[in-house]
Amino acid sequence: MSFRVTIKPSDHSFSAPQDETILHSALEAGFNLPYGCRNGACGACKGKVVEGSIDYGNYQAGALTDNEKQAGMALFCCARPLSDVVIESREVTAANAIQPRIMPCRVQKKQRLSHDVMLLLLKLPSNERMQFLAGQYVDILLKDGKRRAFSLANAPHSDDLLEVHLRLIPGGQFTEYVFSEMQEKAIMRLEGPFGSFYLREDSDRPMIFVAGGTGFAPIKGIIEHALHHGIKRQMILYWGARTLQDLYMQELPRQWQQAHPNFSYIPVLSEPLAEDAWRGRSGLVHQAVLDDHADLSSYQVYCCGAPQMVDRAHKEFQGHGLPELEFFSDAFTFSNPAPGAIVPQ
Repeated sequence: MSFRVTIKPSDHSFSAPQDETILHSALEAGFNLPYGCRNGACGACKGKVVEGSIDYGNYQAGALTDNEKQAGMALFCCARPLSDVVIESREVTAANAIQPRIMPCRVQKKQRLSHDVMLLLLKLPSNERMQFLAGQYVDILLKDGKRRAFSLANAPHSDDLLEVHLRLIPGGQFTEYVFSEMQEKAIMRLEGPFGSFYLREDSDRPMIFVAGGTGFAPIKGIIEHALHHGIKRQMILYWGARTLQDLYMQELPRQWQQAHPNFSYIPVLSEPLAEDAWRGRSGLVHQAVLDDHADLSSYQVYCCGAPQMVDRAHKEFQGHGLPELEFFSDAFTFSNPAPGAIVPQ
């Protein structure tokens, strides 16, 4: 059985089978609602159910509180329709023209960037290119039918190869394979692009980028895109990590800072080691932003990293005046880590 879903305020509507999520059906119909993780962890797809009934699905409690549910909110990446439904959600119109595709790819290069971060450069067939927006992600399709999502770290103008950054997750099936067994020239399949985390070019607001760990990857693509196109808006990158070795590509933002007067780079370590001899900023990366900006009302923020960091930044930045619609995020979640493993940002 299928139901009719109507999006307000656009009045766009589409058919949604009862066994598919509202988000999936919207994307299939060409309407790109905001989303990030697609598994109920980040809250990026949150919107209001104005009319009708839904099955809320499985989600993490921190992404949708009981009070929010009582107020009519839902996570559209999990919710399924039980009747005709009217929802309130903004639409990401810039990505509507890009339809995800399943494509083969070859591992052109495999390079260790740090003790637990690997760079993969993926080559599509010679007659193929993937159209994407800087900051979007792709799904790697595994042989057992599972998927692993990784942000694209390159900008669209440099699309000969697709660049992804993988952090080793102890007990993680795919990342342990990449680090210990995968060889260059290996063949995989991927699907993409996905995601609503990309640069809003129709704004003149100064931009603050907040990256936690490998959350730097999509932000790298966005910044390279902005610099390539000569965007003159002020850009500040706050990159948070535990120790100095976790800032795995520091020379790059330093080069951006030297070459572009409108770009600034502020690294932040939460647990610097004695041997790091760290003299820079310490503590939580989102707090460094708040320490520097008592009033965020005129800014636009792009935030990517662990769900806890993204969620906390979202709430506290709003408390310092950041408008709700000027916060864009991509929260990284991890599949099948070993029991008791500490999942890094």
